Amino acid sequence: MRSKKTKFIFVTGGVVSSLGKGLASASIGALLENRGLDITLIKLDPYINVDPGTMSPFQHGEVFVTEDGGETDMDLGHYERFTHARMSRLNNFTSGRIYNAVITKERRGEYLGKTVQVIPHITDEIKASIRQAAQDVDVVIVEVGGTVGDIESLPFLEAIRQMRYDVGSQNAVYIHLTLLPYIGAAGEVKTKPTQHSVMKLREIGIQPDFLLCRTDREISRELKDKIAMFCNVDNGNVFTSPDVRSIYELPLELHRQGLDERLAEVLNIWSRAPHLEKWETIVRKIYEPARGEITVGIVGKYVNLTESYKSLNESLLHGGIANDVRVKLRFVDSQDVEAQGPEKTLEGVDAVLVPGGFGVRGTEGKIAAVRYARENKIPFFGICLGLQMAVVEFSRTVLGLKGANSLEFDEHTAHPVVTLMESQVKVQDKGGTMRLGSYACALKPGSVAHKLYGQEAIQERHRHRYEVNNSYRGRLQEAGLVISGHNPELNLVEMIELADHPYFVGCQFHPEFKSKPFAPHPLFSGFIGAALAQRDAHRTPAPPVRS
Repeated sequence: MRSKKTKFIFVTGGVVSSLGKGLASASIGALLENRGLDITLIKLDPYINVDPGTMSPFQHGEVFVTEDGGETDMDLGHYERFTHARMSRLNNFTSGRIYNAVITKERRGEYLGKTVQVIPHITDEIKASIRQAAQDVDVVIVEVGGTVGDIESLPFLEAIRQMRYDVGSQNAVYIHLTLLPYIGAAGEVKTKPTQHSVMKLREIGIQPDFLLCRTDREISRELKDKIAMFCNVDNGNVFTSPDVRSIYELPLELHRQGLDERLAEVLNIWSRAPHLEKWETIVRKIYEPARGEITVGIVGKYVNLTESYKSLNESLLHGGIANDVRVKLRFVDSQDVEAQGPEKTLEGVDAVLVPGGFGVRGTEGKIAAVRYARENKIPFFGICLGLQMAVVEFSRTVLGLKGANSLEFDEHTAHPVVTLMESQVKVQDKGGTMRLGSYACALKPGSVAHKLYGQEAIQERHRHRYEVNNSYRGRLQEAGLVISGHNPELNLVEMIELADHPYFVGCQFHPEFKSKPFAPHPLFSGFIGAALAQRDAHRTPAPPVRS
């Protein structure tokens, strides 16, 4: 194996949060990968939580699960969707995780009596974490969470400042993402917030090499030159990150501006021209789908913050790409289903999806949505808790088990058709203790799942504590519920389906974590295909959508 001289790209953000550092980093990764380079990406998060696993979806958004069972920031989902890089728990570090590692070493006496300080011990631990994830790749893209000026992000910024001295100036560049606001009353795009943000970064000791300016409009060469001069950046290193209709257009837009070529030049990287045909095809299918539009009803409890279902939303879009159809998402609060009934809240949808979640709130609405889809032959897809709610509904309605429920929601139910996993009974700590990461699933030959995957053995990622109770499996199967997938090691139910239904599939795992726009997950492709067939069977097909 050839020895690689790894290059580092550090991405910081200023002015305000939520500018899209994660998408910008993922897009840069996609461009460099398409130039033939081996890349990986790292997210540094300044919050004290060891990982986001115990954080509310309303505060943090989705928790992305890696193959090795890491509960990580949702930006790692963008990294995997945009590139072929496989993320692990080594690709996401929080302040809590860094400080925990340093304190553990101190308690073991590894610092030999020294006074343990932010510099050098915390910053050294951050740098060691970056190097650990950077082995055997050409380029590492390191995104620093938060906004320049935040107190909690200072150790991370100091660590990446030092990295340039460690690896050499030709092997590290800094990209600063800022906001260029348009002030309507003045009729101008204002550069002062960007100037102040760069000034704050320079006070810390980091001079950005590139500026990536978030804007909702084209900006002139003259304005870019002004920004470059006042921010001490080369004229050709000011780029824009414009608002785009689809996030999958961003790599094409950044390439059009020449960002990847300029990065390769500054870092002295020899690479081929990027092959972006697949990205052009993806964008075309999103903007001009040949088969019109279908509507999917998503019945969940975090619907007021769609970032909670980020990977799920993107996977449904990928299913649309696979079927050349636009997927319109209708988010339905499961509590509204409880109050108003599924007939009203789900009227007109072509398919119903019940995603994962935790806690009893809104579960009866999810069960009602499952019954509505099952009895009305509407394509249904249940993921994690969605599978469990389908089992509860089937047990109550078809088997006649009154009060059947999950032990998560009713500890005194007479029929615990969903129960706590045996390995979870004595678990006290909440963080990182669920069934997490990739596990095997054997598929039943001839089942819908088997046909969709095209193979009998698969690996999928999990995040749950509860499972279908094996004591009820026999009765469920006798009544017509097909156990189409199981874990061969622990004999746990992994997938269910119904044979007398257009598409009724449930999975205990989270397939959305492995779907990509250029490789849609088969369960989502099949689900959207079934929704398309449902639409065509019940009304005149819509004409092709033109945007």
